[in-house]
Amino acid sequence: MSIICNFSQIYTCLRHQMFQSHASRVIYSVNKAKFHTYKTNYAVKKTTSAAGGVLGLGKGKKKAGKLSTMEKKELPVETDPEKLVNYVCGSNIYVTGEDVQIKPDSEYPEWLWSLNTGKAPRIEDLDPNTKQYWLRVRTEGMRRNNRLRSMRKF
Repeated sequence: MSIICNFSQIYTCLRHQMFQSHASRVIYSVNKAKFHTYKTNYAVKKTTSAAGGVLGLGKGKKKAGKLSTMEKKELPVETDPEKLVNYVCGSNIYVTGEDVQIKPDSEYPEWLWSLNTGKAPRIEDLDPNTKQYWLRVRTEGMRRNNRLRSMRKF
C-alpha cells in the first residue's frame, strides 16, 4: 500500500524544517506530522476568460482611450398602422424577407385564448393536490432562504 502526500503539505513541512538537506529527516517529519492522505491531488491551471479578471491581475485588453464615448444607435421603429395591425413586427431576423403575417383567429388553437396573460395566481388560490402548487411552495421557500442568507453578517 503506497501513501501519497500532498505537495503543499511537504512544502510546509520543508519550510518549517528550514530546508534541511537530509531527505530522511523530511520524510520522518512528514510521517510524524501525519500528513498522509489517500486522495490524489492534481495540478490545475486556473484561468479566467474575463479581461482583467482576478487571476489576470489587470493584464486584460486595454481600453481604446480614457475619454472615448459610446455612440447610441437609433433603432428603426415601425410607424405604419397598416403594417402594425397585419404583421408581427420584428419577427424577421434575416436581412431579406418580411415579418410574419398575422392570421385570422379561427386558424389558431382554442387553448391559446385561455392562457393566463396576467399575474400568476396567488398560492392560496391554488389546489394543494396539483404539481403547480408544490412548485410554487418550493420556489417561495427558496426565495425566503435566499433573503435570510443575504441578511447574514458573514
